[in-house]
Amino acid sequence: MQSFSVLLSLYHKESALFLRQSLESIFTQTLSSAEVILVEDGPLTDELYAVVRDFEDLHPELKVILLPTNQGLGKALNEGLKYCSYDIVARMDTDDIAKPDRFEKQLSIFREYPEVDVVGAWIDEFEGEVSNVLSVRKVPEWHGKIFLFAKRRNPVNHPVVMFRRSAVLKAGGYKHFPLFEDYYLWVRMLMDGARFYNIQESLLFFRSSPDMFKRRGGWRYALTEVRLQMLFYRMNFINLFSLLRNICIRLITRLLPNDFRSLLYKRFIRS
Repeated sequence: MQSFSVLLSLYHKESALFLRQSLESIFTQTLSSAEVILVEDGPLTDELYAVVRDFEDLHPELKVILLPTNQGLGKALNEGLKYCSYDIVARMDTDDIAKPDRFEKQLSIFREYPEVDVVGAWIDEFEGEVSNVLSVRKVPEWHGKIFLFAKRRNPVNHPVVMFRRSAVLKAGGYKHFPLFEDYYLWVRMLMDGARFYNIQESLLFFRSSPDMFKRRGGWRYALTEVRLQMLFYRMNFINLFSLLRNICIRLITRLLPNDFRSLLYKRFIRS
C-alpha cells in the first residue's frame, strides 16, 4: 500500500470542536496515512492549541508546522508541502469531516490510473449535523469533461482532493489569490498537462452555513472573481466569449440578495 501525507492549515478563527471532529475523521480512516502535516497559520486560541496537543499526544504521525504570523491559505499550504514526505498528498480542511473510506477509495484510483495527478470527489454540504445534508456538490468524472468544466466553474472540490505533490510543484504550487487559490492552481495544472479524475460519489461532509453564502456575495467577492477570469483570459485558458459570459454570470450571482443566492446554489448549482 502506497504511503501518503495529509495536509491541513489552521488559523485562529477556526472552531476547536470542528477541529476535533475533523482530526478524528482523519485518524479513523479505513486506510491510515503515514503522516499528517498541520500548519498553524499564525497564533491560535488556547482552545485550538489544546485540541492540537491532545492529538499530538495520541498520534505521533501528526507533525505541527508553526508560522509566526498569519500568511493566508495559499502560502500556508505551500509551506506545508515542504514537509510532506510522500508524493501523494490528501488535502483536508479543519472544519470538515472525511467519510471513513475516503483515503482508501482515492488511493485506489492512483493505483488503477497511474497517469492521474489529481483525484477529487463529490462532497455533501451540511448544516449542524452530518445527517442534515442540504446539497451535493458534484463535479465531472473524466479529464476531458473536467477540462471543459474548468472554463466555467471550479472543477475540483478542494477540501476532498488528493494530488501528486510533484505535479502541484511543477505547476508552481499554490499562489496567493485569496478565495480562489485552488481554482487558480487547477487551471495552471491543466494547462501544464496534469491529468484529473473525480470520483462520482461524496467522500466528505462539508460544513455549510448561511454565513457561507453571505461571504460569497458582495462587490469584493465579485471583483476578485472578475480578476481571476481576466487572468484565465490572459493565460489563454478561456476565450473572449467565455470571459464575458463568466463575468456576467458571476456579477449577477454575487450581487443578488443573500437569500436568493443561497437558493440559487441549493436548487440549481448544487444537486
